[in-house]
Amino acid sequence: MTDVGISAFPIQTGFRVRQVDLGRDGSASTIGVARWLGDARERLRLRRAERFLAAGRFEPFQILFVSQSFERLAPVGSVGTDVEVHTGVRRIGRTSFTYGHAVFAGGERVGSGEATVVLGGAAGPLALPDELIADLTDLRLSESDQEASPRPGAERRRRDRYTHFLPLRARIGDVDLNQHVNSVELAGWYDEAVAAFTVRAIGEGDGRRLPDLPPWSYRIQYSGEVTYPGDYEIGLSVLSFDADSVRYELGVFRGDECLGVADATGPRGELPDSSLA
Repeated sequence: MTDVGISAFPIQTGFRVRQVDLGRDGSASTIGVARWLGDARERLRLRRAERFLAAGRFEPFQILFVSQSFERLAPVGSVGTDVEVHTGVRRIGRTSFTYGHAVFAGGERVGSGEATVVLGGAAGPLALPDELIADLTDLRLSESDQEASPRPGAERRRRDRYTHFLPLRARIGDVDLNQHVNSVELAGWYDEAVAAFTVRAIGEGDGRRLPDLPPWSYRIQYSGEVTYPGDYEIGLSVLSFDADSVRYELGVFRGDECLGVADATGPRGELPDSSLA
């Protein structure tokens, strides 16, 4: 995620940290940051596009993620702390566009992220209407980067790529207006898989406090629908590690079908070499 100056972002949205945003360390979690970014996008008003769609001049569609990424750069304090999400548009294509975000608290940059979106019709992605392109152009970041991140290769969607699996069942509370598991809830599934791995790696039941090593960054790609009802598995492998951090590869599976993958980086803590190798 390219570091763009605060003055480049045309839209600012204010939030206050809530209890649901906090991690076990008492500060806002990486998933909490992802929730703020999603809420900031929900509040954006795209006036030309809204009038065009209200007139019924566009075929039925769903707003779908192609990918998103988010990271926590610094701890954000307790409940009630004021944060600001600054939003702009990095890239505009014919069938997709990409938001860019920066999160600030007390004048310090504490998070960032991106999200690439398509309008999905019955036959696949739809060409963006001119009215939407005009709205997005008004939000274009003056310092935006034009090159999209490469999508993971087909090998990432194979079950045998992953060495650990965590079964999960979709809950009705996970489902959004598109009848899919919400993107923030799905990110939480990846967090669950990392937590389960670290608990197994360090060991539990020996009187020590359970490890708290959630990733501080995610890059997520979507390739299928995660819906309710449904039973799923999150696959996890360790890609690399050093003295301070661990890089994970993750995938969400329904049987042998991979519905999306993620790359995550988090703290190493007490994770032993034997569990990471």
